[in-house]
Amino acid sequence: MYPRKGKRLLAARTLQSVPGNTMSSVNEIEEAVQRLSPAQLDAFRTWFAEFDATARDRQIEDDVAAGRLDALAEEALEDHRAGRCTER
Repeated sequence: MYPRKGKRLLAARTLQSVPGNTMSSVNEIEEAVQRLSPAQLDAFRTWFAEFDATARDRQIEDDVAAGRLDALAEEALEDHRAGRCTER
């Protein structure tokens, strides 16, 4: 599934702004990925999964440090104190 057009355009603009970037658009990346051999595609998937997980972890850490999750944490703790939580 491809991202919506707006996200694709934003990604392309972001790629264009990276110094030394030789792939100027998401379409070029998609085309390059389609040309990979099965072994290369497997290696790319592994690399990208790790890359994506690291980026998501960093975003969560930044959100925690900035206090953006405090309200959700407090809501969860209140639900727990009020007995509205169950264990599976």
